[in-house]
Amino acid sequence: MSWGTELWDQYDQLHVHTQKGIEFLEKYGHFVDARTKIEQEYASKLRRLARNYLPKKKEEDDYQFTATKAFKLMLNEINDLAGQHEVIAENLSTAVVSDLTTLVKSMKDDRRKFLQEGARLQAQLTLSLTTLAKTKEKYEKAFGASERAQDAYNKADADLNLSRADVEKQRMTSNIKRQQMDDSKNEYANQLQKTNELQKLYYTKLMPAVFQSLQDMDEKRVKCIQNFMRKSAQTEQDVLPIIAQCLEGIQRCTDAMDEKEDSLLVIEKYKSGFLPPGDIPFEDLSTVESGSVSSSTTTPQNTPSEKKTSILGTITGGKIKKRSGLLGIFGQNKNLSGIALQEDDFSELPPNQRRKKLQSKLDELTAKISQETGARDGLMKMKTVYEANPALGDPMSIQGQLTENGQRLDKLRSDLRRYQAWLEEAEGSPASTLSSRTNGAGSSPRRSSVSDEVESLSRSASDSSVNHHKNTAGSLVSSLTSHGSSNSPESCLSLGPGGTEGGNFQDIDDADADEEFFEPEPLPVLGRCTALYTFQASSEGSIALEEGEELWLIETDQGDGWTRVRRLNPSHLDPMPEGFVPTSYIDTTEMFEQPQPV
Repeated sequence: MSWGTELWDQYDQLHVHTQKGIEFLEKYGHFVDARTKIEQEYASKLRRLARNYLPKKKEEDDYQFTATKAFKLMLNEINDLAGQHEVIAENLSTAVVSDLTTLVKSMKDDRRKFLQEGARLQAQLTLSLTTLAKTKEKYEKAFGASERAQDAYNKADADLNLSRADVEKQRMTSNIKRQQMDDSKNEYANQLQKTNELQKLYYTKLMPAVFQSLQDMDEKRVKCIQNFMRKSAQTEQDVLPIIAQCLEGIQRCTDAMDEKEDSLLVIEKYKSGFLPPGDIPFEDLSTVESGSVSSSTTTPQNTPSEKKTSILGTITGGKIKKRSGLLGIFGQNKNLSGIALQEDDFSELPPNQRRKKLQSKLDELTAKISQETGARDGLMKMKTVYEANPALGDPMSIQGQLTENGQRLDKLRSDLRRYQAWLEEAEGSPASTLSSRTNGAGSSPRRSSVSDEVESLSRSASDSSVNHHKNTAGSLVSSLTSHGSSNSPESCLSLGPGGTEGGNFQDIDDADADEEFFEPEPLPVLGRCTALYTFQASSEGSIALEEGEELWLIETDQGDGWTRVRRLNPSHLDPMPEGFVPTSYIDTTEMFEQPQPV
């Protein structure tokens, strides 16, 4: 059905209906815009919530358990979930809200244009009807005047008293009025014909076309609302699989929680490594009286060491109270920050915890050494390139960075040696009882006994395949055991820094540590290559080649024209068994599928 034929006389109603339809379309656009803002705000608050509950760096140790790990993974999934709501908000904003705004503006303009056309047609028809009414009124007046003039002529013609001239005058007046009446009648007839034609065209073609345009616009509005609703639903439906994956991820997080594993982690985290104390011996008071003199002389020597040391994580560790009041201000260890000082060797921790801390520190130092070594290799390559082509840069500008890098490497290797020595000490000391730990608190922080020193020296000697360390260790034992009145190794270690034996031991240990501990682990072998030409080393980091010489390939060309190689049979007299050579000077004869260890 068409509005033009069915609603030909409801122009005003259609005017109101189309206005309400556009207002509804605009209202729906405001609704989608408000929903977009809600989705965006929800996503923002959800992200903020997940970020606020993510573990801080200081809380990372508490997130080793399966429950806390699952909670952390759940927060990541919720963060991804917030991202999907941001996608919904963005798609609604770009694909619905903006299009709705444009559509509302377009429909308002179209409606205004159609209504203006309808108003123009109405005004045209009204003008025609008004003209028709005027012509009809003029015709009616002319007809009345003509009738009156004819009556006057008829009376004058019948009246014998009037002269011939008066009768003729009345006849002329009657003829004029009749002519005027005929003209008005013709004008009225013409205007009536025009008005009828215009009215027929108005109701059959012109206004139906306007009504049809309004109908098409209104149907387009309804269709667009339908499409926008579907697009809104599709926008949310598109992210449902990802939202489902996030929810499945949360389910997997909950499935990964294991109370038994958490219990084992608690044991691993807090286990001290000490053995429970033995039975408390019975004290016979009758024997104590006879030995009171000797006990009174020996007790003061042992009391300070027993009271001074308490291991964290044990029962007695929590019984030490800090001095309060004014006396606490003048204590020996003034810690103004209020934070307990921690030893570098973690000696205040129980054995098991100490080993874990030392191992993590070793891993950290190893990673740093690897990073600094890579930086050194890069600087050496850059320096070589600058020396070969000074236009690219000044080689001396790299020297300062190489020096700083070498200093950092020396410091890291020194720290690595120290922590390895402490780890060997921690792994070599038996986990007996708390008393055995506290009795050794006054010994050297690096070695608990000479036997540990000999063991570590022999171990490092076997690892590095250097035989003269064994002789050094043997001479060290003989020199240390020859001093003092007692044959126990602890007697020589108990001397303070002013004692001869303790000082000699520390000097020998530090001097031997520089030789005992190691260079960085050599890089694995990637393949074999053969030198095509003779090459003379002209810069730092490069090695000389002889034509036909076979070498190990340990690092491929990174795009700078240099390859890192190692000699097959390095000699201890060769100062540079490994280094960089020009890639064009060698031919790769074999590449291993997997890197081979040295």
